[in-house]
Amino acid sequence: MLLAYVIALIIYTLVSCHLAWALLRLKPIAKGFTLGMLLVALVAHAITLYPNIYTLHGLNFNVFNTASLTSFYFVLFYVIFCFYRPILSLGLFAAPTAIIGLSLGYFGVAPYAPLTDISKGLEAHIILSIAAYCVLLMAAVQAVILRIQIRELKHKTKQRFWVNKLPSLQSMESLLFDMILVGFSLLTLALAIGFVYVSDLMAQHIAHKTVFSIMSWLLFGWLLFGHWKYGWRGRRAANMAILAFLLLAVGFIGSKFVLEMLL
Repeated sequence: MLLAYVIALIIYTLVSCHLAWALLRLKPIAKGFTLGMLLVALVAHAITLYPNIYTLHGLNFNVFNTASLTSFYFVLFYVIFCFYRPILSLGLFAAPTAIIGLSLGYFGVAPYAPLTDISKGLEAHIILSIAAYCVLLMAAVQAVILRIQIRELKHKTKQRFWVNKLPSLQSMESLLFDMILVGFSLLTLALAIGFVYVSDLMAQHIAHKTVFSIMSWLLFGWLLFGHWKYGWRGRRAANMAILAFLLLAVGFIGSKFVLEMLL
């Protein structure tokens, strides 16, 4: 695990440095190098993370393992989106995020409370929930960047870093709705499976998490409908995406942190 951790850490760092150098020096980003190295890092990241989650006594989704898995998904979906969207420069956010998540998962210590004797359905619910959270986190970050781009284009600021260094506004908006659609679909599946396999919400202290998740799901769904029906975009879409993710984050990470680290 230590060797896999070091390999992943070195590759994520190299990719971060390459992207920063290319953006600051206005050099082309080596797509093959970037995506190829990240795929190797993802394998090493998975080797590091797997024994921490799949333990002898059950699944261990403590807050640090969840952070590491979230960062793993972050890079994985970034690589997938890169194959059909010109968004290589956004790796400047994905790779450093992976460094943080990987390190938290490797060094973080939380009370050991594995999930024992759970069904495959409940296991699928947990994995899909984390995947949905990750993609929608990416959408929220994308929405923040989009707001900055719109502001700089509107006010024509001198530096205009977010305009000159990152993909075009049209590409960023298209990517935002790609992320929201994927995340919304994953969240829909996770909620549907959860309602089938979770028997007692109150006893498992997840009633509030479910309420916030449903509120977030409704808001993301309304945003997708508004974009399809009324052409919502720009700041309105960015604001709704950020608000919808905050609702999801309060239910997902907030409750997990309180239950595991404080109570």
